[in-house]
Amino acid sequence: MLDDQDDIHPLFHGAPDTTEFKKLRKRIVRQVNDVIQTYGLIERDARWLVCLSGGKDSYTLLAVLYELKWRGLLPVDLLACNLDQGQPGFPATVLPKFLKDMGVPHRIEYQDTYSVVVDKIPQGRTFCALCSRLRRGHLYRIAREEGCSAVVLGHHRDDILETFFMNLFHGGRLSTMPPKLLNEEGDLFVYRPMAFVAEADCDRFARAMQYPIIPCDLCGSQDGLQRQQVKQILDTWEKNSPGRRNVMFRALMNARPGRLLDPGLFDFSSLQRGSVEIDKNTN
Repeated sequence: MLDDQDDIHPLFHGAPDTTEFKKLRKRIVRQVNDVIQTYGLIERDARWLVCLSGGKDSYTLLAVLYELKWRGLLPVDLLACNLDQGQPGFPATVLPKFLKDMGVPHRIEYQDTYSVVVDKIPQGRTFCALCSRLRRGHLYRIAREEGCSAVVLGHHRDDILETFFMNLFHGGRLSTMPPKLLNEEGDLFVYRPMAFVAEADCDRFARAMQYPIIPCDLCGSQDGLQRQQVKQILDTWEKNSPGRRNVMFRALMNARPGRLLDPGLFDFSSLQRGSVEIDKNTN
């Protein structure tokens, strides 16, 4: 169904009429649909709060979700949401105008978390953790107020890989951002439908569509962030061995508990010689 049509959602008209762009769009749409199906993101009568920051990733997410909905592959209600965090110079009119022009139902919420972060974080320390925590709390509240069952984020494959290595290098644990997560209160899902999509594809898509990109002047203004360092490492690996990111990402979907060291994942103490009850993923 995704291969036999060359049209695109009418709300996102003006797409380049080139074979290269059509292949890019179909690939992203297919990958997002694969995530939705693989991880069971669709609930009956669901309403999703689609978080729109104004960056390339969230624009791409919004466009693809609307196209899937238009094609009958995403039977959920979508509400776009931008959280204006009070950053100095933030172009507050850009997203409301874009969403209104596109006819996309939306909610714009103003909460000055910027001042809180700048006040609480000592000079020289990174803002990301506190900024993310404050933003997440407001988004959960908005989702509940709007009757949404899920908060939908624009994290892509590279974000997930970078988070894995940040946790490995700095947190001492094997974990990352999953495509489907239940919040601590147990009343909201957090979805990442672009988990299979490469950052480079998001960039090409957003540039081709000429979306009004809004840079982050908070974390984006800081040097030496751990995520930037990890990204540089991954870029070097990818340059020296093209396709390395895909291989590493597939590893996250191919865990073998019996080949790791976590006794909470695999019952090593009960493993006996001649036993047939072995970790089926170790062979």
